[in-house]
Amino acid sequence: MNTLLNASLKQLSSHLANKKISSTELTTEFLNRIHELNSQYNAFITVNEEMSLAQAKTADTLLASGRASPLTGIPIAQKDIFCAKGWLTTCGSKMLSNFVSPYDAGVIERFNLIGAVNIGKTNMDEFAMGSSNETSFYGVVRNPWDPLAVPGGSSGGAASAVAARLAPAATGTDTGGSIRQPAALCGISGIKPTYGLVSRYGMIAFASSLDQAGPMAKSAEDLALLLNVMVGFDFRDSTSLQRDAEDYTLDLSKPLDGVRIGLPKEYFAEGMSKDVEAAIETALDEYRKLGAQTVEISLPNTPLSIPVYYVLAPAEASSNLSRFDGVRYGYRAESYSDLGDMYRKTRAQGFGPEVKRRILIGTYVLSHGYYDAYYIKAQKLRRLIAQDFADAYKHCDIIMGPTTPTVAFNLGEKSNDPIQMYLSDIYTSAANLTGLPAMSIPVGFGDKHRPVGLHIIGNYFREAQMLNVAHQYQQATDWHQQSPL
Repeated sequence: MNTLLNASLKQLSSHLANKKISSTELTTEFLNRIHELNSQYNAFITVNEEMSLAQAKTADTLLASGRASPLTGIPIAQKDIFCAKGWLTTCGSKMLSNFVSPYDAGVIERFNLIGAVNIGKTNMDEFAMGSSNETSFYGVVRNPWDPLAVPGGSSGGAASAVAARLAPAATGTDTGGSIRQPAALCGISGIKPTYGLVSRYGMIAFASSLDQAGPMAKSAEDLALLLNVMVGFDFRDSTSLQRDAEDYTLDLSKPLDGVRIGLPKEYFAEGMSKDVEAAIETALDEYRKLGAQTVEISLPNTPLSIPVYYVLAPAEASSNLSRFDGVRYGYRAESYSDLGDMYRKTRAQGFGPEVKRRILIGTYVLSHGYYDAYYIKAQKLRRLIAQDFADAYKHCDIIMGPTTPTVAFNLGEKSNDPIQMYLSDIYTSAANLTGLPAMSIPVGFGDKHRPVGLHIIGNYFREAQMLNVAHQYQQATDWHQQSPL
């Protein structure tokens, strides 16, 4: 099993196709590993062996019939923000601690359709609000590289699970960097596709114009296989894009000769730690050896991305989270005097401090007298940030920089300083504000041997090019094969 733990999805698919192992056996191995190690990392909220093994048995039937897809029979960890029929779906919150979903999210449906196995629901910051996975009602998640460090958030459980080899791959969601930042801090690969490529149906909403689902795995090649399943039009999601199907594995082997890599001068300035900078510069040198060219570009409105994000995201959150009122589903306060009191007590008891903070901020910026001063101004600045990228892509094909300004910080280090916590997303939030695709791949280690991630931002619908750029680097290096265990 040790060789299977570090196997790529392509290798696992080959083993299943060649009958070297069955899906039932593979799923059992990972379930046993979760049982053995999850108490150390707290990566999973819910594991349901009976349901997972039932899916594995179905997958074995598909494999035997010759009707299998590349990911048929492979266990995938699902972030606990995706509704999955018959599964507890909590969003990391007390508010949904008793909610068993009656239906499948679009993403879950697509994995079920090709016979993948749901290995469990991963821990996350409450309602995806956080950069460290310390806001979950189910406790903090630990980084497998260093249990004293955060794994990043909000998809910290997914990142921790893949890094600790509790699952071969996982789904995540990204609202301001919540796939890429934990991928960087845990030394794995993760991609946020162009906004609208992956269905948001059944994905519990935080900020609807920013949220996007994406895969997390060991390598770019794995991400390409996962995207082939996840991407597709869904009529139930009004923001879903209708496009011709694309095979994201086709261009992985293209040489990088002549590819222009844009290096924003704003990313390589004050704020990036020396250890992160050293790893990024070494990675860029490798890209030059592979035939790529680097050019300096400017994204002058980069400093505005955090304040803009923390006006718009809370505003949308305050609207989306108004549905959690104790009436139809989820947590309800045990004692109350009337309907208004039930609302107040339910929300006061059901939401954690970070969620309350963002609801209050969002309600404030949307209120009469402040809407124009904050919300409308933030939307205008969002347009300027998008224009910066449009101008930059006239001079380059891909933009690169650090995913995070530092390596993983210690648990509790920033818990009482929301501003410092929010600044963890300084390099990632712009891709959500603009809807651009972006990814993170591991490129080395920094202080205390904690992983460093390289941030790759592509133009709209250029996921295949991004994956090619990442894959070529991973063919020349082995950072993505490093394991903390």
